[in-house]
Amino acid sequence: MKIRYFGHSAFEIISSGATILVDPFITGNPHAEGVVLPGDLNPDVILLTHAHGDHWGDTLTIAKRSGAIVVANFEIISYVQANEHSAVQPMNTGGEWRFEWGKVIQTYARHSSSFPDGTYGGNPNGYIVHADDKCVYALGDTCPFAEMEWIGTDHDVDVAMIPIGDCFTMGPKESLRAIRMIKPNVSVPVHYGTFPPIEVDAAAWADRVAAEGYVARVLDPGATMEF
Repeated sequence: MKIRYFGHSAFEIISSGATILVDPFITGNPHAEGVVLPGDLNPDVILLTHAHGDHWGDTLTIAKRSGAIVVANFEIISYVQANEHSAVQPMNTGGEWRFEWGKVIQTYARHSSSFPDGTYGGNPNGYIVHADDKCVYALGDTCPFAEMEWIGTDHDVDVAMIPIGDCFTMGPKESLRAIRMIKPNVSVPVHYGTFPPIEVDAAAWADRVAAEGYVARVLDPGATMEF
């Protein structure tokens, strides 16, 4: 399995059976400039954690061109359908959906959610993706919450995509609490450095994670990691 990072919280999971694109904020993402264009992406599935513009991004453009199945909460799916894309899978917090290539579990995230036009986006979420005997946990925009300990117990998380930018999500210090509960094999920082309010030192964060006895890997936009 591979993960390719596009900056901010946008990345794709490449398994043997499917390419899963998460929060495709490409247009307007300064870290994606010169790295990838929406037209370069051909996912089988798009996972949306919530409706804010820096996560919703190019969803409709990519989905309509590629025919990707959009997976999100009921409110987001209703919005997608109203915008004339019918390949969808609605979910809600705590639910699981099985695909031929693996399964997706929609988790809680502590944040807010509305579309750029003000439409209500339902509850924000994270995703646990199981495929190829691997497990990726995309936390979404959130602070730590106690149920992360259950996730760490119930799932052998290979890679956790953890927001560290502070201000709008947990910051570097709080992310350590999440890592202690989830116990991933590798933690990858997301949702940082894109805009001035979320500028943090990712290298210093990685050192703090290592000092706790865990593994961190900072990915440059466009970089791919295999595990």
